[in-house]
Amino acid sequence: MSILENKIDFSVIITATNANPNGDPLNGNRPRESFNGNGEISDVCIKRKIRNRLQDMGEKIFVQSDDRRDDGVDSLHARAQQNEALKNCLKGKNTNRDEFAKTACGEWIDVRSFGQVFAFKGDPVSVGVRGPVSIQQAISVSPVDIVSMQITKSVNGESGKEGKASDTMGMKHRVEFGLYVINGSINCQLAEKTGFTDDDAEKIKQALCTLFENDSSSARPEGSMEVCRVYWWKHNCRTPKVSSAKVHRSLKISPKEGVTKPASFFDYDISVDSIEGVEPEVIDLM
Repeated sequence: MSILENKIDFSVIITATNANPNGDPLNGNRPRESFNGNGEISDVCIKRKIRNRLQDMGEKIFVQSDDRRDDGVDSLHARAQQNEALKNCLKGKNTNRDEFAKTACGEWIDVRSFGQVFAFKGDPVSVGVRGPVSIQQAISVSPVDIVSMQITKSVNGESGKEGKASDTMGMKHRVEFGLYVINGSINCQLAEKTGFTDDDAEKIKQALCTLFENDSSSARPEGSMEVCRVYWWKHNCRTPKVSSAKVHRSLKISPKEGVTKPASFFDYDISVDSIEGVEPEVIDLM
C-alpha cells in the first residue's frame, strides 16, 4: 500500500450515558471536567482505546496495556529488546537513529501512527519518532452532570483483625449524559517519515468506528459508551489551503430549540458547513 498522500482530518461524536468516560486519579476518579463544567476525555485515553482496537484487529502494538499483553514481555524495553533488528541497530559505537526508527515503525502500527520515544536505561542512545496521527482531548458539547454514589462491600476482603469489614465504604461516579467530540488529523509529511500508509489510515478509521468494543468495565458498562457518527475529511493534496482548525469548526453541534438538558444524541442539531475542495465521508452508526 502506498504512503499516505492526502491529508486527513476527522471528528468523532460519542456519547456517555451513566458511565465514567475517563476518571481523574487526582480527583477521586471522578469523571474529568473543565472549569466550565464540560466533560473531558484525555487524548491518552483515546489513543489507548485505539491501540486496543488495533490489537483486536490483529495488528502488532508496541505500547500494550498489562492486561492485554500478547507477546509474553512485561515492559516496553523488553519488547524492544525482543526485536532482533532493533538490537542490531544499537550495536557498535555509532547507532543509526534513522534505521532504528524505520525498523520500529515497520514493526508496530502504533509507533508509525502516534510516534514513540525509545529511551531506556542501558541503551547507548535514545530515539524519538514523531507520528502523523494527532488526536485532541474530547470535550462535551454541553456541561455534564456528575452523580456520585456511595457503595459498600458485601464481603470481607481478608480474614483476621486487619481485614476490611463487609461494610467498607467506597464511592462510584458517573456522568448522567454527555455528548463528546473527538477531533484529530493525519499529517502526510510525518506519514512519509514513518511509513504510514493509506491502509493504516483505514485501520485507524475502523478503530474509531468501533472505539468501545471490548472495552466494558464497571465504570463503563456495555452499551453506556457509544460512537454515534464519524466525519472523515480526506483532502485532495498533502498540504491543503484549509487548516485543520477550520475543518473541525465546520462541524456545528448545538442543543435543539427548547431542549435545556440534553439526554440523548437526538437532542442535538448537527450540521456541517461546506468547505471548497473537501467533503466529509459521514459514517452514521446510530
